[in-house]
Formats: sequence, C-alpha cells, structure tokens
Amino acid sequence: MKTSILISATLTATVLAASVVISGCGTGEASVTNDKMVQAATPVPVEIAMPSRSDIYATYAATASIASDADAPVIARVAGEVVELAVEEGDRVEAGQILAKLDGERLRLEMLAAEANLVRAKKEYKRNTDLHERGLVSTAMFEGLKYDLQSLQATYELKRLTYDYSNIRATISGVVSSRNIKPGENLSSGQVAFQITDTSELLAYLQIPQAELAKFEAGYSATLSVASMPGGEYSATIARISPTIDTRNGSFRATAIIDNSEGDLAPGMFGRFTIAYEKHSNALLVPNYAIVNEDSETAVYVVRNGEVVRRIVQTGIEDGDRIEILSGLQDDEQVVVVGQSGLRDGSKVLASATDPGQTAG
Repeated sequence: MKTSILISATLTATVLAASVVISGCGTGEASVTNDKMVQAATPVPVEIAMPSRSDIYATYAATASIASDADAPVIARVAGEVVELAVEEGDRVEAGQILAKLDGERLRLEMLAAEANLVRAKKEYKRNTDLHERGLVSTAMFEGLKYDLQSLQATYELKRLTYDYSNIRATISGVVSSRNIKPGENLSSGQVAFQITDTSELLAYLQIPQAELAKFEAGYSATLSVASMPGGEYSATIARISPTIDTRNGSFRATAIIDNSEGDLAPGMFGRFTIAYEKHSNALLVPNYAIVNEDSETAVYVVRNGEVVRRIVQTGIEDGDRIEILSGLQDDEQVVVVGQSGLRDGSKVLASATDPGQTAG
C-alpha cells in the first residue's frame, strides 16, 4: 500500500514538472514570434516621388583655360612724342577710335607742302589742256604734265596718310587690356603702344581623349562654369574639331566658343566645360538616389497598397541628380527615394510624397 502511494506521488510530481517546463517553453516561443510579427507589421516611413518625362543629355566634362582669339597690339606707325592720351586700361573702344596723339606738326607741314605742289600742278595741267586742244602744246609734253600730276597726287595722299598716323587708332573693337606708353614719351615707329582684347566672344581649347572622338561633332552645345564665379553658368558651342590626334597624349583638340556678351568672363580664367553629345527626348526620369544596386542588379522600390515591390530596372543616361529608366517602370508608379536602404520586397511602408500635398501609403 505504501509503495503504491509513493509511485503515485512520484508520477504526480513528474507530470507537474513537465507541465511547468512545457508552459515555460510555450511562453518564450510566443514572445519571439510576437516580436517578429510586430516588427513586420510596423510600416517603415519613406519618401516617394513620381517619375517625370523630360529631355536628357549624355555629357562629357573637360577643363581648360579661357582665352581670346581677338587680341591685337596697337603699333605706332610713325615716330613722335606722345602729347595726348585718350583712353586708359579697361576702357571699351571701337575700331578706328583715337587712343593717343603724337606730335605731328612736322608731318602736317609736309602734307601742306605736298598739297600746295598738287594745287599748282592741277592749274598747270588745266591751262595746258586748253593749249593742247588748240594744238599749241605737243602731245609728249602734255602727257608728261599728266604723269607729273599723278605723281604729286600720290605724294600728297602719302603725306596725308602719314600725318594721320600721328593719331594712334584702335585696330579692333574691344577693351584696352594694356597701355604701354606715357605722356611725353618719344615713340619709335613700330613700337607697341596699346593692347586691345575683344572679350565679347572667348574660346577654349579642350583636349578630348581619342576614345571619345566618335561622340563629338562641331555644333554641339556646352555649358561652362568657373571657380571664381560659383553658381554662374555660361553657354558655349563646339566650333571646330582638329582632324589630327596629338601623339603625345592621344587626344584631339576641340575648340569651344564662349558667349561673353555680358562681360563676366575674362581671358586666363580656368573653366569646367560640360559638353552634351547625345540627347534622349521625352525620357522617363527618376532621382538617381532612388536607385538601389543589390546583387549585381539595378532596382527601385515601387509603393503599391502600402507595401513596396522590388522592381529590377534598366537605366540609361545619368545627368546630375537625374537618371533615365529604359525599362522596368511605368510613368504612374510611385518610387521610394528616401528610406529604401532597409526595405525588402513586401515591406510595409508609410509613404509621404516629396512634393507637399501628395501622400500615399
């Protein structure tokens, strides 16, 4: 009897212990399962944007210094003392404008003497014309007078031109970039008095790698930015491309013409050129930070009914912060642009549009 009671008690204790163990294990598993379920059911906050349609250009970047193709020295054509300066450095001048005057008194007197000789010769020629018509002057003598008159006419024109050279004139329109003479200075013929630079149109020589040659043609547009003027952007055009390759570095030279009608740029500035060589019209575009590169695949996350769908896409041209989508995405699909790093296919999301007033989720 005692033995039976002992066995019964032992079995009861064993059953109770097993119940406690089973109960404890069940509670732990339920807790872990509930945490995962709660985490999976909690929406991840993300920002979304709609794709857009616009033209996009494939571009190539190059750097070069800016120069002027119209940079001309102004040379004194006659010797003389500088008696007047009409312009200073930085002044805008037109072609033919007087920049300085030399003491041309001697040249003026020589011109007047030549003019007097010419006037006398004209009168003599006119008088002998009447005599020649009446047969009183031989043809040989009359022809000699005509040649003398032509010679004196040429001498006078030469003296007049030389006297005018005492006025130093601008050879081209532009800006006086340097003044090399001073009042009272005696100039010699051929001495450089001024330097004039036309900055309304500048140029730059771009060195393009040989492998990129097929992408470029004359007439392509480009934009220019310079470090000294942050935020400014200027238009340029590829005017010509050298047909020969520089064997020293394997590049060819493209000449870019820069519109500087506003006068913001100056020769010597260093600029960065962005050349558009290929255009895709009406392309489907998304922000480039919406792209997720995983497992050698390019994808985006599309929001649908409060969940995200991982969509593999094919990309095209990238320009700045925009990238072209060639396939895998429709115009009316909302793309996650912020918060996609922690997403997986099927993740719940709480989406807000980057454009205020648009929401989804």
